[in-house]
Amino acid sequence: MSDPATRQERIEKTLAAAFPDARCTLTDDSHLHRGHAGAREGKGHFTLAITSAVFDGQPLLARHRTVFAALSELMDTDIHALSIDAKTPRERGQ
Repeated sequence: MSDPATRQERIEKTLAAAFPDARCTLTDDSHLHRGHAGAREGKGHFTLAITSAVFDGQPLLARHRTVFAALSELMDTDIHALSIDAKTPRERGQ
């Protein structure tokens, strides 16, 4: 079973490597899902707000696929559920 603190750090490190220009806010919502199947398996529930130029010109589904591809290994070991808000810097007004 993964330690929640290091799990979040692993996710953040993986995102930083995959999206070097990104601004990310990752929230661990696992405490809201205690007793849920994913929690019993030691995986977490997370909410991610990510801003990256990589998403420019990509539709929403492609953006989510890009994030899931970057986190694919951790989806097997650490993440049960991930809610994603993926925007470009222009869409966030940056």
